[in-house]
Amino acid sequence: MTYLPVSSAVVLDSPYRLDSLAAAPAPRGCEGTWQSYVISQGDNTIVGMRAGTTSEVAVVLSHYIERLNERFAKQQSRSRK
Repeated sequence: MTYLPVSSAVVLDSPYRLDSLAAAPAPRGCEGTWQSYVISQGDNTIVGMRAGTTSEVAVVLSHYIERLNERFAKQQSRSRK
């Protein structure tokens, strides 16, 4: 993964988004189908794993990203006052 410098203005206006979602081996001691994911916002990243099929995890992550963007928007509106 390559990271490029991003101006702080771009970071402040960038919403969170799902950069990748892919099948992954189950963590040690776990079984079943797992997915790894990367969520980004500017140069911030959230990397994680979640149990489930690709479509199940995609639904959960879309709700998660929606909540992150709502919180981010509220913080931005408070800081601009």
